Amino acid sequence: MKSIKMKYKLNIFTGSLILLLGLSSCESYLDKAPEATITEKDAYGNFISFQGAVEELYSCITDPNKAGAWNQYLFADETLYNDIYAFDQGNYWSQSGYLYGTSVATTDLNSRTKRVWPLAWYGIRKANLALSKLPLLEGTQEEKDLIKGQALFFRGWFYFELMKWYGGLPYIDTVLAPTADMKIPRLNYRETALRAAADFRAAADLLPEHWDKTVAGQATLGNNGPRINKFFALGYLGRDLLYAASPMMNEESTGSATFDADLCKQAASAFAELLSLNDQTQTYKMQTWATWTDNFWVWSPSNNIMSGGTEVIMNCTVYDKGRVRWSTVGFTCPTQFGGNASKVEVPTANYIKNYAMANGLPIDDPASGYNPANPWTNREPRFYSDIIIDGDKMTASSGAGVDQYAQLYTGGRHRSATNGSVTGFYYKRYSPFGCNQWDKKWDAFQAYVPFLRLADIYLMYSEAVLQGYGSASATAPGYSLTAEGAINVVRNRAKLPNISATYTGSKDAFMGEIIRERAVELAYEGERFQDLRRWNLNTELKYREKTAVEFDRDPVTKKPINITERVVITRVAEKKHNWLPFQVKFTKQYEGFQQNPGW
Repeated sequence: MKSIKMKYKLNIFTGSLILLLGLSSCESYLDKAPEATITEKDAYGNFISFQGAVEELYSCITDPNKAGAWNQYLFADETLYNDIYAFDQGNYWSQSGYLYGTSVATTDLNSRTKRVWPLAWYGIRKANLALSKLPLLEGTQEEKDLIKGQALFFRGWFYFELMKWYGGLPYIDTVLAPTADMKIPRLNYRETALRAAADFRAAADLLPEHWDKTVAGQATLGNNGPRINKFFALGYLGRDLLYAASPMMNEESTGSATFDADLCKQAASAFAELLSLNDQTQTYKMQTWATWTDNFWVWSPSNNIMSGGTEVIMNCTVYDKGRVRWSTVGFTCPTQFGGNASKVEVPTANYIKNYAMANGLPIDDPASGYNPANPWTNREPRFYSDIIIDGDKMTASSGAGVDQYAQLYTGGRHRSATNGSVTGFYYKRYSPFGCNQWDKKWDAFQAYVPFLRLADIYLMYSEAVLQGYGSASATAPGYSLTAEGAINVVRNRAKLPNISATYTGSKDAFMGEIIRERAVELAYEGERFQDLRRWNLNTELKYREKTAVEFDRDPVTKKPINITERVVITRVAEKKHNWLPFQVKFTKQYEGFQQNPGW
């Protein structure tokens, strides 16, 4: 196992590959000497080799940006292509780009082959296998806890990734033999979520605050950020419970399309435990406003630095750093950046309305100062960090000529129906200034969508406390931060004042601000579709209409004039679209695995 140990020290994600190499050879099996056979004791008897096997679970994490298409999972009101999403047309059968695949390839470094459905089920079996082999491990209690904690976390996490799309599932917690009875009935959402919650809770009790503080982690000291720790487990424990408590999931489980207050309290308790521990340890820190974009992209001249900074708790697994250039840059503004994409993803005009004014008030508040005739002036800082508007400078190089500044007015150069913005905007959350064919800085950066970051924890805590205890001034027991205080942490970082008292006295009004704040802070991070569905808002017209702005540019002031808004497409979303359909072949395996309603 010497070679495994060497690789383990060099790269935490190569352990599984090395293990597989150790188990195979170009020799045929019959040519091997008896002493060359690797036994289960060899594979699972010591921490290094066992960890190598467990680390294959990290290779089952799908990078949503790269799996099939750029941001195809943003199916709600955030973005629009110059081509129409199948999901916008109500075609939820069209899932092959992100969710489905024909094979499991954990050793394949092509991020575009990674698919949620096969890798999640593979990961669940892999986690169950690891748990079943724990008695073979001869090691310290710390080592045993690390192996068990990771396996439990991943089993819960892969189930969460599946059920947020499909609802309740059979919860398999043992290694099924080929001869075993596979007819395991589906549980409802609540039942599945509580099984996952038990795994997350047990994992949190076993895992360290950070692997750098463990004896086992010293071999990879300074490179342990991606390793599953207590914060990962507590964060997903809270998220899992909050999802189960949400109206859509609660309706599937109990028939009541309301928040389950008890589950919200449990979620709030998990988030409070995480935040309290983080207050003590400072393991994770909110990025300052000046470094906010580190959450999403970083300059990385040698491609050895990953985005995430001090705030991201869980990030995707990196398979192919070279995909960053075209996945983030080429499809969000190809005319500017020199891409050749036929599909261009841009923010919708209706979604941009979520960004507040500089005074922190939503644009529909009479006191906000919003001027419909001058709509992009005096908006909050995240607006200007995220959105490219007409006239914005897009490259430092004068050699770009007419492409140096955005021409997003009707008929402008960058409003092309085939290779430009349909809506009158571009977004740049993952595309830093300088990444274009003239400034040529695109080979020196990395950009990834985070799975879980500290700002999201504060916002989920705020929601869970509000819905569990009924007030913006409430707290989770044992933790002093109020629901109002938690949302202010996120707002204040973005240079906004505390939330106005106008929105804190009413539970509904405060929830409205949580919905809007999540839309802005977590824009283009893959949360919106899940949020709208779990809140039972996916079918509301307000969130189904995707709009564009048409306007002229005043030749003197360069300001937009003659502004009108038009609906480009109204998303098809009926009750059946609460859940995605299973592929028909899965529902025909046995009677207990039924199709989702309406499909």
